[in-house]
Amino acid sequence: MKTINKIFTLSLIAALGFLQSCNKFLDVNPDMRTELNSVEKVAELLATAYPQASYITFTEAMTDNAGDKGAGTVEIINSAPYRFEDVADINRDSPTNYWNAAYAAIAAANHALEAIEKAGDDPAYRPYRGEALVARAYAHFMLVNFFAQPYDATTAATNPGVPYVTEVGKVVIGKYERSTVAETYNKIEKDLLEGLPLLDNAAYKKAPKYHFTVSAAHAFATRFYLFKKEYEKTIEHADQVFVGGDIASNLRAINSEAYRSLQYYELQAQYTRAENPANLLLAEAPSVWGRNYAFYRYSLTNDILNELFTTSNVTDGSWAYNIYGRETTLNIPKFREHFVRQTLNAETGIPYNMVPLFTAEEVLFNRAEAYAELSRFDNAIKDLNDFASKRIIYSFSIPIYVPELHNITDRKLLAFYKTADLKRATIQCVLDFKRVDFIFEGQRWFDIIRHKLPVTHKTSDNETLVLGVNDPMRVFQIPQEAQSSGIELNPR
Repeated sequence: MKTINKIFTLSLIAALGFLQSCNKFLDVNPDMRTELNSVEKVAELLATAYPQASYITFTEAMTDNAGDKGAGTVEIINSAPYRFEDVADINRDSPTNYWNAAYAAIAAANHALEAIEKAGDDPAYRPYRGEALVARAYAHFMLVNFFAQPYDATTAATNPGVPYVTEVGKVVIGKYERSTVAETYNKIEKDLLEGLPLLDNAAYKKAPKYHFTVSAAHAFATRFYLFKKEYEKTIEHADQVFVGGDIASNLRAINSEAYRSLQYYELQAQYTRAENPANLLLAEAPSVWGRNYAFYRYSLTNDILNELFTTSNVTDGSWAYNIYGRETTLNIPKFREHFVRQTLNAETGIPYNMVPLFTAEEVLFNRAEAYAELSRFDNAIKDLNDFASKRIIYSFSIPIYVPELHNITDRKLLAFYKTADLKRATIQCVLDFKRVDFIFEGQRWFDIIRHKLPVTHKTSDNETLVLGVNDPMRVFQIPQEAQSSGIELNPR
């Protein structure tokens, strides 16, 4: 393994489950796959059934949340996505790294499922079978939405999907087909619906926020069905995330005195704490995003800051977020880095970020959008008001939410968005609120591909870059080395 190309080829094969000794998760945990003869060992292996990689760096830079500051840290994982170019990097925070990590997670889930099948009908394995199935579904869902066209009922049956791997690899190099987006989605849904009823929160008492609990799995289902435009199912699953469908009381109270009094590093820690009820599923990922996102050249600019946070919004109130930094370092503290030294006294090591995969905020937004699509506007507006009540203040000198002034109504929506179409206005409000709340988290990319929104980037050299709705660069490129497994590349 003396050349980058060879290292990459081996890492890809490992991620697909073909080369056991190089699999990333086995570098951390002992190789128990020939000894998965207990519930405890299966449960331990499933801790690695979640992609140990971050997608935020390459998705955030592709969105309209990023501008060119003209100065700052320049790395290809940030600059290439901003320019709508393929990322010629295989390391952490790159699309290739996410591809490898997702298939490594799938391999772990498949090994667990194989061990559970060999164990017979032992009911003790039931929740872990559920977790393995839902985790496998999640990893494939993320892959198909990064490396294939977004789901569209009119084209899903012909657009190439991603390989859906359901068996443990037995050979060094095998042949895999991409199938179609429709087939990929059908398999995701099958795993999700088969796994969800098997889950039991009692199995995750030690660290529930790092596993697919019942709540986290329902949250995943809201995203899945929103992509499929099956809105009744989106609502059905959203209502099951919290007892009684109560999402509001589990949202982050950003406008509360307690939250606003936190200092920078306290805010960093609070945002991704497992004890925070808004966090439904967290994953640890090797990443430099937390240390770099405020300093990247292609990130939040003053113009975008003013567009999102300073200009008026439909509530007529002000956003309560604490924004730090100056022109080239603007940020909202969300990620506290955990640096793991190679040895006790070493200066080198691996930086980790805790990434919120599913949150109460997303569930509420998914439900509100589904309500709007079904013309159930009272319900959608209630969800939006529940969110606003945790984010809006009168002003920074009067940091309180005043329902009589700030509550959203259908009239406010129509007037603010200058339209007579209440559905259009309500959905736009959902997307606008999401864009503000999930800034620096990469989530905006999902709305851009779902709603086929164009993106325009300008450089400090006055170059205008446009990512049109049919631009092939909206789909991230599959790693070149995947061709050895028969996987066709995306058009360019």
